[in-house]
Amino acid sequence: MSEHEHDEPAPAQASPPGPAPTPRPRPAPEGAPVSASASSLRRELPAEVSASADADADAPKTEPGPRLTGRQRLVKGLWPPRVTRAQLIVALLLFGLGFGLAVQVASNSDGDSALRGARQEDLVRILDELDDRTQRLEDEKQGLEEQRDELENSSDQAEEARRQTLEKERQLGVLAGTVAAQGPGITMTIEDTKGTVEADMLLDAVQELRAAGAEAIQVNGVRVVASTYLTDSGNGVGVDGNKITAPYRFKVIGKPQDLEPALNIPGGVVQTLEKEQATVTVERSTKIVVDALRAAKRPDYARSSSR
Repeated sequence: MSEHEHDEPAPAQASPPGPAPTPRPRPAPEGAPVSASASSLRRELPAEVSASADADADAPKTEPGPRLTGRQRLVKGLWPPRVTRAQLIVALLLFGLGFGLAVQVASNSDGDSALRGARQEDLVRILDELDDRTQRLEDEKQGLEEQRDELENSSDQAEEARRQTLEKERQLGVLAGTVAAQGPGITMTIEDTKGTVEADMLLDAVQELRAAGAEAIQVNGVRVVASTYLTDSGNGVGVDGNKITAPYRFKVIGKPQDLEPALNIPGGVVQTLEKEQATVTVERSTKIVVDALRAAKRPDYARSSSR
């Protein structure tokens, strides 16, 4: 064997054939473009989504209900009603207000029913009475204005003031019942054979006479003033604690043309007493004397505020 033969390397043993090892992918550095394999993985996701959408499409579909018209939607929204507490309170308040207005209208209608059924002559008489009351107020206003002018223009204002004070004292004495009075007026007599006349009926007569302009009133010897009260007393009537019995005789000073029609209006004093089977007579006179007096009473608490 030669020297070259010893120097040749021994032939390498061949390894059995097998699959080549798959190279492990290295992570891409930041900012590097995405490789084709990564983009292919991302494109697989929409395929999965579409598969789930196809599964939902295979599920049974429900049929939509019939479409409602605008009126049907409005009715469905209003009924059944959904009432809140605030709405309930407002409804109760409105109901109370409507009920009160209805009662007021009904009461006014009842008050006017007597005038609706009145005759034309009675309506004319009522209008005349209202005109007379207006005229009396105008006369009183004019008299007060004349007194003011006299005080302002009088040379001796102190003497004029004393004169007017005395005149005013006499007038107040007539109204208070402390002095006698006379003048034109009427006499009303009420015969009560059945004993049906009560104190409230006589009180209505007094109030009607005052409204018609009566300046002095006397009933069976008892002076009627602002503080007079009437009560039922057995078979008679008590006036300020004084018992009087039928026949009840009213002496009234005032304008007869106003006093008599006020008592005879439809549904007034005379008709009310006649319904109770009482007999009423009213007579006019040019001179009525009211001489029943009342003692002047000093008030316990009230004092004059003038200085």
